[in-house]
Amino acid sequence: MTPNIGPLLANIDTPEDLKKLSVEELPQLCEEIRSLIIDVISVNQGHLGASLGTVELAVALHYVFDTPNDKVIWDVGHQAYAHKILTGRKGLFNTIRKYKGISGFPKISESEYDAFGVGHSSTSISAALGMGVAAKLSGNSNQHQVAVIGDGAMTGGMAMEALNNAGVSNANLLVILNDNQIAIDKNVGAIKDYLADIVTSRTYNKLRDKIWFLMGGGTKYGKNSRAVVKQLGNAVKSSILIRSNLFEAFNFRYFGPVDGNDVIRLVKLLSDLKVIKGPKLLHLSTIKGKGFEHAEKDQIGYHAPGVFDRNTGAIKEDKCHDQAPKFQTVFGRTIIELAEQNPRIVGITPAMSTGCSLNIMMNKMPDRAFDVGIAEQHAVTFSAGLATEGYIPFCNVYSTFMQRAYDQVIHDVALQKLHVVFCLDRGGLVGEDGPTHHGAFDLAYMRCVPNMIVASPMNEEELRNMMYTAQLDGTGPFSIRYPRGRGVMPKWKTDFRAIKPGTGRMIRDGNELAILSIGPIGNEVVKACKELEKEGIEAGHFDMRFLKPLDEDLLHTILKKFNKIITVEDGTIVGGLGSAVLEFISEHDYVVKVKRLGIPDQFVGQGSIEELYHDCGFDAKGIITAVKAIVSVS
Repeated sequence: MTPNIGPLLANIDTPEDLKKLSVEELPQLCEEIRSLIIDVISVNQGHLGASLGTVELAVALHYVFDTPNDKVIWDVGHQAYAHKILTGRKGLFNTIRKYKGISGFPKISESEYDAFGVGHSSTSISAALGMGVAAKLSGNSNQHQVAVIGDGAMTGGMAMEALNNAGVSNANLLVILNDNQIAIDKNVGAIKDYLADIVTSRTYNKLRDKIWFLMGGGTKYGKNSRAVVKQLGNAVKSSILIRSNLFEAFNFRYFGPVDGNDVIRLVKLLSDLKVIKGPKLLHLSTIKGKGFEHAEKDQIGYHAPGVFDRNTGAIKEDKCHDQAPKFQTVFGRTIIELAEQNPRIVGITPAMSTGCSLNIMMNKMPDRAFDVGIAEQHAVTFSAGLATEGYIPFCNVYSTFMQRAYDQVIHDVALQKLHVVFCLDRGGLVGEDGPTHHGAFDLAYMRCVPNMIVASPMNEEELRNMMYTAQLDGTGPFSIRYPRGRGVMPKWKTDFRAIKPGTGRMIRDGNELAILSIGPIGNEVVKACKELEKEGIEAGHFDMRFLKPLDEDLLHTILKKFNKIITVEDGTIVGGLGSAVLEFISEHDYVVKVKRLGIPDQFVGQGSIEELYHDCGFDAKGIITAVKAIVSVS
């Protein structure tokens, strides 16, 4: 499909081209950009809703500021598609998130207009402040720094830390709070309620409009308009709002809330704010999914809807594996069964309830399932607190986001031997979201933590049984990692069976070499072994299941029989299964040939799972190649 590019957008390749338009032409340009985003994302999966809501903001920012000299940092980056289109990537936009295409997130190496690489939330204010201090140290006092952060990301502790530091820095920092009242799921917590108070206060909004009128360059106050605002601002906000202004408590000048989908108004407002010194926060109210009726009505479903019909909005379901469930679904249904049997089980997620399927428990057992917002560190220590009182928390976090709470895992859970079950969703390569979202490191970083059990199921039934095992008394901290997407077992729901930690299993016997795998990548080994058998190569296959503790008895059995070993893991090759096996071999003085397959010691790009497995060499074909190479060694 060749996307339709409107007449105004056709002539814009850089922000300099954008500035040639009149302000009155900008609304039409916004509609052309919005149409292009819908055209491309309808056939090429991506983050739709957030980017539709920030089209006007992206246009206004590049119209008013001197990018790339001025720095615009987009928090997370879900909302930056219009930014990419305006900054030289319009012609490449249909490659977004594809193999060797442009990234779905801002990326420093991709464009000089991408001031900071993002993908995890709540980082923009810190980065922008760092750039502002650097500009001051370099004598570049004319540079502006703008951090665009969503209301969901504002719940992250790092954002609060940055506000606290920036408020006493005297930096000319502009923070734009893009408030659409939703992250991936509905926002939760006190900050959400606080922002809602501001947005819905009728009295305050009437006075806000009067203040806006006073700021206009055409009023009778003229150049003194900002002085009037300064005199009135604090008095109005403190007297009208139920609570004192949170952001002004951090020493930020607060402006808003303002309609963030009114591009003409935004241009005028940003032009005024551009000359106001010191830290400032502009609160925008935007509509997630703006301009696409279906995305406006179903903001959760259209956050990243997959392929959909551009005209009807119907989301096209994956028909390839109708009978095999997603690992996320297995988790969501299994935790309900376990919680019905064990009243001590509770569920915790940091703003990923739909993605990880904890929403099933939240709907059925709302008093025992908790969405704590984008706050991974808090999620882990909150779980630890529950565990001290005899509850069994299933703390469900995406692997890539658990990296943000590593200290809490070590200090607050493992050190105290607390019974917390970490369910690490999106373990391994996740596909088109790329290096910021690949769960490459959890096997390695969990393996080195004392007291931690580290497990990864090969299929849905194994996930179910590992969850059952993890909630049994005496197991302590327990990490279970599983991938994004569908599994391989249509009939996965069997009676619960405990799996003794540190026990692997033989999938098939062999006589020439042994292949040791952990997790769902073992299914690629199964395919490879079947093909190898056709060529007369009998490879043994062993599913280790636990990286810690290792099944030492099984390893001794394997190493006494085979002198050629291949390890396969969908995780970093540094410190994972291959490393653990090599350490065991060294400690017990075995002499064997070992080939390790896994994610190489580099950041892997974006692409389909099949493309990335192939690049890393651990799809079935890569495993076959490795087997033939090691077998040929005399």
